[in-house]
Amino acid sequence: MSPLRLVLLTTAFASGLSSLALADPAPLALTSITEWKAVYGTVEARDRIPARARLGGTLVALSVAEGDVVEAGQELARIVDDKLDFQLAGLAAQRAALTAQLGNAEADLKRGQDLLKDGVTTTQRVDALQTAVDVLTGQIAALDAQAEVITQQAKEGTVLAPVAGRVLDVPVTKGAVVMPGEVVAVLGGGGTFLRIAVPERHAMALDEGDAIAISGPDGDHEGTLARVYPLVEGGRVTADVEIAGLSDRFVGTRMLVRLPVAMREALMVPAADIVTRAGLDFVGIATGDTVALRSIVSGQPQLVDGVAMVEILSGLQAGDVVVQAPEARADAGTGASHD
Repeated sequence: MSPLRLVLLTTAFASGLSSLALADPAPLALTSITEWKAVYGTVEARDRIPARARLGGTLVALSVAEGDVVEAGQELARIVDDKLDFQLAGLAAQRAALTAQLGNAEADLKRGQDLLKDGVTTTQRVDALQTAVDVLTGQIAALDAQAEVITQQAKEGTVLAPVAGRVLDVPVTKGAVVMPGEVVAVLGGGGTFLRIAVPERHAMALDEGDAIAISGPDGDHEGTLARVYPLVEGGRVTADVEIAGLSDRFVGTRMLVRLPVAMREALMVPAADIVTRAGLDFVGIATGDTVALRSIVSGQPQLVDGVAMVEILSGLQAGDVVVQAPEARADAGTGASHD
């Protein structure tokens, strides 16, 4: 658009408003607004716990996959060590042999006690027979304890979920050989939060309890700054943001976060008072008893006390009386846009 045409257009707008009465004049004043810093945050599980194998052997059953939701104590996998069955069989054979010896020793003890009553044998001989019975009984008890240990080891082949949550990773497959302590699955539980890394120059502006604006794939959210960590790594400070209802479906999702880092003064006018013509923005200014349109350069829109406002970069100054131009009223009533 040529400068001459722009001047004629502005003059025409002003002359059309010269005879209109003012409505709801409002003097323009500086308003304190929040300066926001945009960073990316990552969705993290509050509890990230690995489910480990307690027994070495072959993974014969795997009942979960990535993304499954599990309950605490639910079976995730089963590991079998065939050597344990052979050990139990060996202990059973030893027990059977000792049981037979114990039966013979108890019979000898019974005969010795009867002979002692008749005065045929000595007390020392009967005590020796009693000792042989006690030794065999103790050996059988030791074998039973060993068998219980091996049975418990076999039970530990069942890998259980340590917490309720979602399965994040399963690094093994069915049929694989696993060692004691090896991770079978990684679970995320206890809810989710957003972890952010903020440049250290903005660290002093972060206070626990600050309201945080978040933009995610499922829409906008509002969170609360829950924790600021004291360790600076790579020039960034780590902080956690609590968000109600944050989904744990995709742990590791990146979300855009807007942090309040400073307060500054700015001239703000309601977005409804701005008229756009030929790509230029105008607002109505009270001059005496009339309204004149003034060209402005507008900045980013913001919500101030729930009202959509626009920052004025140039064209206005504090004390100007801003009123809603008739074009803006007509646009608000009809929903028309001006280009």
